[in-house]
Amino acid sequence: MNLFDHISDRLVELCTSSESVSSLLAEDPSLAPGEAWENLYGDHVLKSTGAAKVDGAGQPHLTNDALERAAKCGKWGPTKPSDLFLRIYHDALCTLEENPLHAMASPSLMGSCGVVPLTIISVIPDIARHMANVIVRAEREVLLATNYWQDSVASKFITDAIRELDRRAGKRGVKIIMKIIYDRGSPKQLFEPHYLVSEKEYSGKNVNLPHPSEIPNIDMQVTNFHTPIVGTFHSKYMVVDRKIGILQSNNIQDNDNLEMMIHLEGPIVDSLYDMALISWHKQLDPPLPSHNSPAVQGGLGSFGESHAGMFGPDGTLKGSSVVVDPAKISPEKAVYGYENGHVQEPGLVDRFATMTTENNDADATRADILTGESTTESVTHPHPTQGASGGEKSAANGSANGSAHQSHLQSWAPNGAADKQAEHYLSKGEQAIPQTQMQTPSQRGSLLPEHSADDSHYDDDIAGEVARVQTAVSPKPGETRMQAVTRLLNHTVNKDFTGDVAPDCLPGEEMTPYIPHPVHEPFPMALVNRNPYGPPNHKSVSNPQNAAWLSALRNAKKNVFIQTPTLNAEPLLPAIREACENGVDVYCYVCLGYNDAGELLPHQNGHNEMIGHNLYTSLSPAARQRLHYFWYVAKDQTLPILQARKRRSCHIKLMIVDEHVGIMGNGNQDTQSWFHSQEINVMLDSAHICRAWIDGIRRNQNTHVYGGLGKEDGVWRDGDGKEAEGVIGVDPGRFSWARGVVGAVKRVKGTGGFIFVIFLRFLLKSLEKLNFGLDIKY
Repeated sequence: MNLFDHISDRLVELCTSSESVSSLLAEDPSLAPGEAWENLYGDHVLKSTGAAKVDGAGQPHLTNDALERAAKCGKWGPTKPSDLFLRIYHDALCTLEENPLHAMASPSLMGSCGVVPLTIISVIPDIARHMANVIVRAEREVLLATNYWQDSVASKFITDAIRELDRRAGKRGVKIIMKIIYDRGSPKQLFEPHYLVSEKEYSGKNVNLPHPSEIPNIDMQVTNFHTPIVGTFHSKYMVVDRKIGILQSNNIQDNDNLEMMIHLEGPIVDSLYDMALISWHKQLDPPLPSHNSPAVQGGLGSFGESHAGMFGPDGTLKGSSVVVDPAKISPEKAVYGYENGHVQEPGLVDRFATMTTENNDADATRADILTGESTTESVTHPHPTQGASGGEKSAANGSANGSAHQSHLQSWAPNGAADKQAEHYLSKGEQAIPQTQMQTPSQRGSLLPEHSADDSHYDDDIAGEVARVQTAVSPKPGETRMQAVTRLLNHTVNKDFTGDVAPDCLPGEEMTPYIPHPVHEPFPMALVNRNPYGPPNHKSVSNPQNAAWLSALRNAKKNVFIQTPTLNAEPLLPAIREACENGVDVYCYVCLGYNDAGELLPHQNGHNEMIGHNLYTSLSPAARQRLHYFWYVAKDQTLPILQARKRRSCHIKLMIVDEHVGIMGNGNQDTQSWFHSQEINVMLDSAHICRAWIDGIRRNQNTHVYGGLGKEDGVWRDGDGKEAEGVIGVDPGRFSWARGVVGAVKRVKGTGGFIFVIFLRFLLKSLEKLNFGLDIKY
């Protein structure tokens, strides 16, 4: 059975229905989400399909009728989905024919629309800072999910915010409802995958969440979720007041990773909320206050006056020389900054020559002339004081918001004029986030103190957060720009590490951890998730996530960008080869040595070095020039550093197709994410956001400058012809599985990975019985 021939009438009916898990809970808040799902979709599971495949995803045979049916299966708002987006969405939808649960969201909420006020590309503390700010601004409820929660500096940002939220709630005389879900493997999950964690357990030393006695104004429940044996809850997200959605790549722990987070608002938050209910599964006691207040009824709270005030007339982030408005980024700029001259890349120019010329021109529109050099002092006052009356009106009812930003909307509307539906939507509902800080700046010369785990400084809006973070990453007296970046990247885990320090970056190339996006109207989005699958086999391959990734590669006309910590999923590799052979440039940013131990286990398909080598050597000479494979190199470095060193690693999960459709979220391009873990991803249909992501990804690392693999053999070498220090090499050897088993057991020891440890120990004992004469210790 080919699940990708068409979207059935049955599936169209499910997608266009007004019913969802969240709508049933709105009618009866005492209903468990798992029961609501069974009531709605239990009878729609096909009885005998076997192990469905995704081989048909992305085939070019789709008719206009098929695309029209896909378009019917979403609520896209004021902007019509692009052909590329609909093709990918069509293939993702078709995986629901077998079982709607593959979506990990009600089908009627899978296709939606929304906005992205903010992207973060930085270390975990910067993402935790934004999460903390959103938490303390919560009015009624917080849903927070992470794969791994560890008592850490990162978790202290969150727990301090919970305590501050409790204080604010007490002052207002309200009760906040908070639900937290994580995956810390436990023997209890052999019988109950979802179990409620006791107060004693979640307030103990390993997790260290606040005890109920510390937060009397917050009612908190904690669930531990794992699907035995290897169905990991790998999701990382947060939904606040059913108005704000946070989707991120990082767990709540301390490490050296570069990560990515997006802040979402608009109707897509209802989709995330629905997904969060399904993930929780059990009865919510007490129920969530927003059960009958969908996000679609509200406005876009972050798009206030202070948000618009963050951008200079030339599209720069005020207080910086970096152009962050995608409409103002030079069209001559190389899209991915790739400088290998013999590769034809759209817009390829001599980047450094262009920048040097720009640097020598006394152009009155240049950011550094307008705002001064990017230092801690210059970012203290990045915004002019706004008129008080406009701000008060906007904060009171949001009505000033829509009219005040028509001019901004016009530049984003497809026909050059603001969509009437978008204007109505933007001007409706209360503003979620007040705007005060940037309207009343501090005295010149005073610095914005850093928001740290030991010294909290919360802001009223995104503009305030951006200003504070830019202060922290700007050079202090006596520091170079690159030393400031090193200070940021070292944060809690690598004090005083320098490594092979990169030269100072040119103006306009500074690292910007927080990347705000100019005001825009809602655009099409879709959740492309995968549900958890526990058995240790590869039968669970058909789901929206996998279909979307394959369809993206097969429908691309120009280029595909992938950043992932690991890349080895068996169905992905032929799709990459096929794209390159068909004339598509494929860019892969992968972390050297990431989880080598786990990827060397049986049936994991190999470690990163082996995959890069195999891809290059399997391509034709012409196609080899269209594969651009890189090891991650941090912004302050000139060499890739093996992940086992825990100095500079990258954990971002991102795909961008033809610079127009982006897929971002939790899923890695590895065997675990493709076949087992629960992953939450959002697909966006916006060239503006994708261009901002491309520019931010390039600017916030040095991967494109120093990380390229040789195109003949897929091996990275330095200027002296040496491979990176400590690498395994492209051939891990005959007994690589033994190294993988030992390494994986060591990795999960003491981290709560009980079920995985049981599985690995069983495997290890079985291998020992084969009597290979190995001395395996664990």
